[in-house]
Amino acid sequence: MPELFHDRLESRPVLDSRLVFEGRVWDVRTDRVDLGEAGVVTRDYVDHTGAVGVLALDEEDRAVVIQQYRHPVGAFDWEIPAGLLDVDDEPPHLTAARELHEEADLTAGRWATLVDHWASPGGSTEGLRIFLARDLAEVPHGERHERTGEELGMPQRRVPLDDLVAGVLEGRLHNPTLVIAVLAAEAMRARGWTGLRPADAPWPVRSPGRGAR
Repeated sequence: MPELFHDRLESRPVLDSRLVFEGRVWDVRTDRVDLGEAGVVTRDYVDHTGAVGVLALDEEDRAVVIQQYRHPVGAFDWEIPAGLLDVDDEPPHLTAARELHEEADLTAGRWATLVDHWASPGGSTEGLRIFLARDLAEVPHGERHERTGEELGMPQRRVPLDDLVAGVLEGRLHNPTLVIAVLAAEAMRARGWTGLRPADAPWPVRSPGRGAR
């Protein structure tokens, strides 16, 4: 049996760690890290709580996408429902279900883990898990979340998975979580959706959380 190809999780010794900026959502830290023969280096990075995303597919293989204004890039980008892991002790799959309810007014009868990734491993601790949600149902109007701020009036569409894949490959869609989600879903669909991990699968590369280092 061939050896499985995987990332090696082996944190190097941190000689000193300083909080240099404390933000509303994430912090910035400066660490001095011992790389052994490579010497001691200083690294600045975003200390992030982590997040989840939801690729919700209906019976016609249309994905639920929402559009939000993202100020750092000055764009209204199309995204999948997503949110921070900012509720203590809330399992990630329940965070995902809450975000699907709050951002898309939907519940799902079937959940699976689609893919895990690091948002920017050279500069951030953020780990993000993307879930696949099927058997969608509308949340009754009286039970829907009241959206405010940047989520107020947020457009929502159901777009065929094939169209999203084309949009990614043609350079029309840029949100990294959407890009990873739709390409992973396309690959899994080609395999007949075999090999999906359960929604509560182990997540060894999950973000440690702000201040946990």
